[in-house]
Amino acid sequence: MQIQSHIITTIPVFELEGSLKEVIHFFKHSTYSHVAIVEDKQFLGVLSENDLETFEKDKKIEDYKYNLESFFVYKNTSWLDALEKFSRNESNLLPVLDDENHVMGYFDLNDIVGVFIDTPFFTEPGGILVLAKGIKDYSFSEIAQIVESNNTKLLGAFITDMQNDVIRITIKISTDNFSEVVNTFRRYNYNIVFGNKDDQFIENLKERSDYLDKYLNV
Repeated sequence: MQIQSHIITTIPVFELEGSLKEVIHFFKHSTYSHVAIVEDKQFLGVLSENDLETFEKDKKIEDYKYNLESFFVYKNTSWLDALEKFSRNESNLLPVLDDENHVMGYFDLNDIVGVFIDTPFFTEPGGILVLAKGIKDYSFSEIAQIVESNNTKLLGAFITDMQNDVIRITIKISTDNFSEVVNTFRRYNYNIVFGNKDDQFIENLKERSDYLDKYLNV
C-alpha cells in the first residue's frame, strides 16, 4: 500500500543556523511533537517539543544541536514501517527523506493511521481473536492452517505484545465456524485472551458454573 501521496510539504523545515525563536513559535502554535533540522539541505535530525521549556529564544538552533534526535523514513517506506517509527519515537510527525537525504516533507501520524484503518482488517466484517502462546511455540503458518481448516477466512494477523516469553497475536477472521476455530486453537494449546464472537466454550463453562451454584445452594 503506497503512502507517498500523504507526504505533507506545508510544514516548515528549519536551518541549523536559524533562530530558535522560530522553532519555539512553531511548537507553541501547533500540536506536533517534532520538527526537522537541516544543514546545507542535508537532514541532521529533529528537535522535540518536549525540550521546549529549555529553549531560549535569543539563541540559535545550533546551540541545541546536542538535543537532536535521529529518526526519519525514506520516501519509499511502507505504511507499516512508518507506523513503527511513530511508535518507537513517540512522535506524531515524521520527516520523509529522498535518496540524497533531503527533507521532502513529513508524514502525519493521523494520516498513516487512517491508511491502516482503511485496510480489510478493519473494513471487512468478521470476528477478532487475541491469542497467547510461548514465543518459541507459535507459528503464523499454524495459525493460518487452524483458521482455514475450519472453512474460515483469515482476514489479518499481527503481533500485539511480547512479554516474559509469551507472545500475543491479534487475528481477524470471518464469522463462519467461529466457535470451531476457537476450540481448535485451544486444542493446539493457544490461550484465547479475547474473542468478540459468541464462544460456546465460555457459555458452557458459565452454564456449568450456574448449575454448580444452584446445586450448592440446595
